[in-house]
Amino acid sequence: MTAFFALATSLLWGLADFGGGLLTRRTPALTVVVVSQAIAAVVLGVIVVATGGWSEAGSQLWFAVAAGLVGPVALLCFYKALALGPMGVVSPLGTVGVAVPVGVGLFLGERPGLVQIAGIAVAVLGVVLAGGPQLRGASVQRQAILLTLVAAFGFGTVFALIAEASTTVTGLFLGLFVQRVVNVLAGGLALYVSVRRGASALPDGGIPVRALPAFAFVGLADVAANGTYVIAAHHGPVTVAAVLASLYPVVTALAARSFLRERLLAVQAAGAGLALVGTVLLAAG
Repeated sequence: MTAFFALATSLLWGLADFGGGLLTRRTPALTVVVVSQAIAAVVLGVIVVATGGWSEAGSQLWFAVAAGLVGPVALLCFYKALALGPMGVVSPLGTVGVAVPVGVGLFLGERPGLVQIAGIAVAVLGVVLAGGPQLRGASVQRQAILLTLVAAFGFGTVFALIAEASTTVTGLFLGLFVQRVVNVLAGGLALYVSVRRGASALPDGGIPVRALPAFAFVGLADVAANGTYVIAAHHGPVTVAAVLASLYPVVTALAARSFLRERLLAVQAAGAGLALVGTVLLAAG
């Protein structure tokens, strides 16, 4: 069950990243974050009311609040790093954040078997290669490296925090709702400051109504990914769940290949294959 839900997490996050990347080609990244998360917050709010999730309120929601604060900061750092580039270095480096939940799992006493350790190593290497690392001719600014590392460990921290935000299904809905509300508030504040500094919040002509389903998909896929990750982490070793959930760059690369006809580099294809081998080893272990 851990492998199934963790792989579902990587699929959902990979598709959400792909959709978000497409939207940011026309709309400012901050606006994409705020609009997509606002739609997700509304849907989650309805679910919380319908399921009586408010009864699960407790001190554990502070983990959701913390995740909601860390998430937008990590995302903005990642987008800024991608803008500084080169993406072939930034994208694979962003996967090192998996060290946070894996480290938490080890600290709490989890001890993967030899097969799982081999699977973790192979899967992480596969994810890095699937990002298409630019091994030669890459001039990387120190700021880009620093921002990428901040983003990576921010994403890893969200992994660890959201897993502690609930222990029941209804509590999970409430925790995700709180996280999304904080996301919108933090992202909205950042967007306000950005506009005050002269940046544009909307593309020319505004956001067309036909684009709203795409925003909804990005927000809801991200929410669903958080939910499936929590389930995976609660039903098995966090070390395994975190690594399998971190395979989302492979999904994003394959989606770009399928829908945009982007050509995969040989190193990316090899990385996808290694990630699959690592997945099999983790599941077998």
